[in-house]
Amino acid sequence: MRGERDTERHDELARIVEAMRAADLYRPDPGRAPVVLSLPFRGTWLARNTPARRVPSHGTHLLGQTYAIDFTAVDERRRTSAVRDWRTLLAAEPAQRFYAFGAPILAPAAGRVVAAHDGEPDHLARRSPATALPYLLTQGARLRQGLDAIVGNHLILELDQDGPYVAMAHLRAGSLRVRPGDQVTLGQEVAQCGNSGNSTQPHVHIQVMDSPDLLTGRGLPMAFRGYRAWRHGTDQHRDVTQGVPDHRETVETLPR
Repeated sequence: MRGERDTERHDELARIVEAMRAADLYRPDPGRAPVVLSLPFRGTWLARNTPARRVPSHGTHLLGQTYAIDFTAVDERRRTSAVRDWRTLLAAEPAQRFYAFGAPILAPAAGRVVAAHDGEPDHLARRSPATALPYLLTQGARLRQGLDAIVGNHLILELDQDGPYVAMAHLRAGSLRVRPGDQVTLGQEVAQCGNSGNSTQPHVHIQVMDSPDLLTGRGLPMAFRGYRAWRHGTDQHRDVTQGVPDHRETVETLPR
């Protein structure tokens, strides 16, 4: 049994390495019309690593991340956590400290669940520069464990027959409310925000792809409808009918 698991992990690692090589050759189509979604949460969240700043937004085309974006919940003072102590500066912190952890994640569009993975642990959060090296050392170990250890708990929605596909990752362990084959409606709660996989602090990662296979899928442009955005460090906001949040903008859904 153990030999079979080792063989499966070796085969998956080989697929990941091949996908990394293929991703280097990928050239996105910035002129393609974006897939328009709703924000997948309630309240105010901070946008990071967005395609409004650069493409590929996460520094790689691997795993369909070309136009991906990260969101983490904040309070009225734009803080991701109310707690700051010696651990914030020098060590890892409990994921429960962060507003995003356990927050409901909503379906950004109606569709069918084609993949759902749960069971990956939620890790300690690491926002201190002092924890950067230990965090990097975990990446190789997760890579050897396979794709799910990298992506964490996640689900993939098929928005129409044969796509496009929306992936949401780093979900809380044990929180998924849907399974493959389920039909979901826009705004339906499908999981909770977590800190599983390659995640330094609780957040939801969202992206659109042309395939449900994370290793072969290509990232597609996306945009969000009906949101209010505040630029970093200011009280000035803009109401957006359709667009992509800038890096470090805070956003919330416009009231209807």
